[in-house]
Amino acid sequence: MRALIIDDSRAMRSILSGILGEAGFDTVPAADAEEALTILEADPEFELALVDWNLPAMSGLELVAALRKMPALADLRLMMVTTETELERVRKALEYGADEYIMKPFDKEMLLEKLTLLGIDV
Repeated sequence: MRALIIDDSRAMRSILSGILGEAGFDTVPAADAEEALTILEADPEFELALVDWNLPAMSGLELVAALRKMPALADLRLMMVTTETELERVRKALEYGADEYIMKPFDKEMLLEKLTLLGIDV
């Protein structure tokens, strides 16, 4: 399985890549929404994208909405990975097309549990 990790924090990309790598994923990092869109337009064969809410230029929420409009990515599972903890934010992310939402800080078990909720065997 392949996962795109979209976060402006190099440390967070590394942490997520390590957890997903141990779970059998091949991971590709993206530092912002523009880079993520470029990657996905060139190669839409990803099963999962982890999206930070607070990205430069285009927010993670805007990115999720844009990805949901792309027919080639209809099966891409999207998980918001963010410090945004307000229930209204969670509701909005799901409304815009996120499949799941995990709040920072989290641990490996929490992330793997969310993947199971998405129907991904880890």
